[in-house]
Amino acid sequence: MKPQRYLAVAGLGSRRACEALIKAGRVTRNGEQLTFNQDIGEGDDVRVDGAPVRAPSAPVYVALHKPAGLISDRGARGARSALDLVPGEARLFPVGRLDIDATGLLLLTNDGELALTLTHPRYEHDKEYRVLVDGVPGARALAHWRKGIILEGEERPTAPAKVEVLPEQREAGATWLSVTLHEGRKRQIKRVAKAVGHPVRRLIRVRIGPLKLGDLEPGKWRALAKDEIDALLNASKGRA
Repeated sequence: MKPQRYLAVAGLGSRRACEALIKAGRVTRNGEQLTFNQDIGEGDDVRVDGAPVRAPSAPVYVALHKPAGLISDRGARGARSALDLVPGEARLFPVGRLDIDATGLLLLTNDGELALTLTHPRYEHDKEYRVLVDGVPGARALAHWRKGIILEGEERPTAPAKVEVLPEQREAGATWLSVTLHEGRKRQIKRVAKAVGHPVRRLIRVRIGPLKLGDLEPGKWRALAKDEIDALLNASKGRA
């Protein structure tokens, strides 16, 4: 297996991130610095910064309904992670993160190449959310959101988004929206909602590309079916 592919499948990040590890001389194979022209075999001893790394025999793909109160990865010391809800030895990472108070679909995998194509905005894979906002957004606020706005501290506007009111789900003093976008700026939906005058109360991700949350309960997870994996891989190849 090509070294950058091996490291990506082992959960070290995207192929680009794994290439950077190799270029920096941080990866060894059988005690010697790894180079790009060396394939990695089943019995090779691969280490990153001296720590052993092993890719599983096959990539792992898991859908998780992240509940509120958990972070999406292991980035904060002592914080409770959604990754702890999924047992197993494979080193998984989330394809796109959700804020600690957000809920909904997390795709967990050790396939770094797939993660890159599903999260990078240049590939334009949709992410769909159900968003409860304060008040009732009017036509002007919705038009601004759909067209894109320049957020505080940034120079270019957000990409156009699909924003629809869900009148059948309206709550007192608040409105449910369906928001679909392919960008992934930090806290983007919350920042845009606040900028147009309707701060977010709740945010639930219901779809990543072709993968849907469905009726998966909060805190529960499931391995993806073959047709779901095929759909994700085909979508990835189609945009890469």
